[in-house]
Amino acid sequence: MASKERIARLKEDTRMSILKAALHIAKEEGWEALSMRKIADAIEYTAPIIYEYFENKDALLYELTRTGYLILNQKLEEARDQHDTPEKQLEAMWVAYWNFAFLKKELYQLMFGIATNCINCTLMSKMPEAERQWDIIAEVIGKMMHIEDLESEEICVRYYTFWSVIHGLISINLLSRGSSDEMNRQVLMNAITGIIRSMKDQVAASN
Repeated sequence: MASKERIARLKEDTRMSILKAALHIAKEEGWEALSMRKIADAIEYTAPIIYEYFENKDALLYELTRTGYLILNQKLEEARDQHDTPEKQLEAMWVAYWNFAFLKKELYQLMFGIATNCINCTLMSKMPEAERQWDIIAEVIGKMMHIEDLESEEICVRYYTFWSVIHGLISINLLSRGSSDEMNRQVLMNAITGIIRSMKDQVAASN
């Protein structure tokens, strides 16, 4: 049993080394430069061994994308749990989303195809971790707007209003950070508070 556990641990260590090497190459050279051969050279293994862990490059990118969503979802939940009101929860979550995008820039680029091609859309649609981001945020939007059906059109509109503005601002800055960090942060907060204010006004008008 001990021997099986040691082998399993070594395999997991090798798998993690492959993923870390891929991420390092992306940071240094960009995602377009990534290849299975480069990963093998980086960890001093032969290319066939890499394929024992990941069927192809898409499979490796899928796992890195999944890792990105796991980290992002954790950050969103932590931000949400620090506040009691939906308004503050939404603000904190979208700030956490913004922070993740720049702290984990390479993962964010991969997750959303910024300056690279994202993984196969069919694979993405089967990724529960990607759907979890929606669930976390939509639940709070629903709470604020007194809507229980998380698939309602109103929640979808509000979610994608938030996401379109914030993801768009992130994308602009990841490609070319022309504005100062202070100005970017101000634009971010203006966008978040403006959308939240319009939601509050709608709720008030319906009561």
